Amino acid sequence: MSPARALLQCFPVAGRTLERREPDRPALCAPPAAAGGGHHGGGADEPADHEGAQTSRVMFSVHGTILGVPTVCTLGDLLLDVVVKLNRPLAEGDDTHGETRAGAGGQAANVAAWAAALGAEARFLGKRGADAAGDLVEADLVRRAVDVLGPPPVGRNGVVVSLVEQDGSRTMVSDRGVAPELSPDEIEADWFENADWLHLSGYSLMAEPIGSAAERAVELAREAGARISVDLSSVNLIRHFGRDQLAVRLERIRPDVVFGNEAEHEELPVAAELRVTKRGPRGASIDGRDLPPAPGEVVDTTGAGDALAAGYLVGGPELAMEAAARCISQLGTMP
Repeated sequence: MSPARALLQCFPVAGRTLERREPDRPALCAPPAAAGGGHHGGGADEPADHEGAQTSRVMFSVHGTILGVPTVCTLGDLLLDVVVKLNRPLAEGDDTHGETRAGAGGQAANVAAWAAALGAEARFLGKRGADAAGDLVEADLVRRAVDVLGPPPVGRNGVVVSLVEQDGSRTMVSDRGVAPELSPDEIEADWFENADWLHLSGYSLMAEPIGSAAERAVELAREAGARISVDLSSVNLIRHFGRDQLAVRLERIRPDVVFGNEAEHEELPVAAELRVTKRGPRGASIDGRDLPPAPGEVVDTTGAGDALAAGYLVGGPELAMEAAARCISQLGTMP
């Protein structure tokens, strides 16, 4: 295989355009090695050689057309994700054998990691804890070629525990730690330089001060020319926060794309150029088309919607379905 062909397989958007066809299943890129840790924010005057594993903005020329690698920014939570896959039904009051994974997680972090794996330049924006969990999850994202941006770590990092049943269904218990404390004055305009997308986790819109920080990020991202996508995240949280209150915030944000499952879209219809409906085992509705799920084994459904969102932002409907299938064929939320 030629070096050019190998490189294009790591960037599905450019590769498919060159070949004028869809590949059977695009390979995920191996992230470049980290170079001294992630970028912790702190202002525009921080030198570029401290930006760690930030990937280069590669350009391809195809039949005279310039194709750019998309830059996807995500804003939300960076949590320690502990996944427990049960090998048998849970034995109350006794031991139950299972398989476990621990690493970076949280909706926004998941989307950033999948975007990087699919060939995009990815940036996560958020607040992390100044503890062992915070150090671990930041290092995990940097290792995956995601630029980690935000104020200096403080306090206690959040943790989410996912209990995965034998059929792949999951139950989650979340502790967001310091993530919701991100404030508008901690958002830097330089984070959105050359950005194509700012993706907002719905969780970031339904708490304060992070909700106001998200709105400030939208202002700066639009000034930089980026489009905005939102994932509605949770029916229960929408009801707890207040549907009308969230609707007012989304009217101000004016997202270009809204992701959600059928229940979330029914609970809160949002005016947007495009609505993506995640239908679980029945696939998804994207761009007005009902797309079946890509074939594959179901090991763990956790994070499939985040992989789907990343795939859509990077390469459109087909890549969205392929990324979701990849996600559920393994244990955990990260690629």
